[in-house]
Amino acid sequence: MRDSFILTGILSILLSTGCTSFRSPYEPKQTGSLKGTFKGDFTIGTAINTDQIREKDATGGKLITDNFDAVTPENIMKAEVIHPEWDRYDFSLSDKLVAYAQKNNLKVNGHTLIWHSQLPSFVRRMKDADSVRQYFTNHIKTVASRYDGKLESWDVVNEALEEDGSMRRSIFLEKLGDNFVVEAFRLARQASPNTKLYYNDYNIEEPAKRAGAIRLIKKIQDAGVHIDGVGIQGHWNVNYIPLKHIEDAIIEFAVLGIDVAFTELDLSVLPNPRNTIGADVDQNAEYDAKLNPYTGGLPDSVQKKLTVGYESLFRLFMKHSDKIGRVTLWGVHDGQSWLNNWPVMGRTNYPLLFDRQLKPKPAFYKIIKIKENYSVNNQSHQKNARINQ
Repeated sequence: MRDSFILTGILSILLSTGCTSFRSPYEPKQTGSLKGTFKGDFTIGTAINTDQIREKDATGGKLITDNFDAVTPENIMKAEVIHPEWDRYDFSLSDKLVAYAQKNNLKVNGHTLIWHSQLPSFVRRMKDADSVRQYFTNHIKTVASRYDGKLESWDVVNEALEEDGSMRRSIFLEKLGDNFVVEAFRLARQASPNTKLYYNDYNIEEPAKRAGAIRLIKKIQDAGVHIDGVGIQGHWNVNYIPLKHIEDAIIEFAVLGIDVAFTELDLSVLPNPRNTIGADVDQNAEYDAKLNPYTGGLPDSVQKKLTVGYESLFRLFMKHSDKIGRVTLWGVHDGQSWLNNWPVMGRTNYPLLFDRQLKPKPAFYKIIKIKENYSVNNQSHQKNARINQ
């Protein structure tokens, strides 16, 4: 315990002097853990890849089980993987995920049942509405029913909105009409009554898109269809974290009587190409060295921005912990982040709490310290309240 206080003091000195390149070996007993720190506040999750599901990386695996309560598969439950052909499903990896989670006492968020992107090729070739509807119905029923009671939650529909809050132009909107989201939740509830159901999207903290998400959620509720929560993805940049919009979104979504989750949190430190909006995976740009400035390591000044960004977000999450059910980091460490290859392939990004050597960054220690300070202050307030009674 004494060593832990010494380490925390050293880190505080380094951060206060602007030196944020500090690296410490990952030692869970010494540093604490994310899930232990925020136990009782909200679930802490991470997105995991195929190698991690197959337990091929022992060091990374320990990082997951020491720090996270929940896991979301990055890709293996998306339609192109789990339903590659009209009459064939491939549950091999998703079954491994469930077994891995059960063995390690992890909750699973299924991602995702209906999404316009990463569809199997046979769906993209469909021309008539009847075929799309049959695929839509069979896919939800087959996949959701297989994991009923084995998953904590599903992202039932992913990214169905445009930036202005209108419905996204997709094969599902075109062939099934704007009621397809309601129908997806109806089918998912029937197939998996013991699983929480979420709508998931990026930029829905921004006012126009948030208003569209609220309309969509109310439409589901007004139809008498069950929805448990909304997932705000949280793909932000250290140079723009819209804290006011995020707080407004938490409050406004909670008023609807649903859970709020942050489902894909990461903070890019790299410049984005012009015309890149949100986190649409279909957007991409050509490589330019100017867009990849930190190949040799992250400067202290940018590391400090990253730390401040995570600190600000977790202070906000703690403020509204009564409304937030889960915070999921989109990846375990920097080396596996999708932001190394989006929207530009082959870049070196640093968006997560653990670096490429699987060591915790200053931001990791900072958010743990937030909770420690929060707990001390809360105990002090309670003590003063008792004295004043």
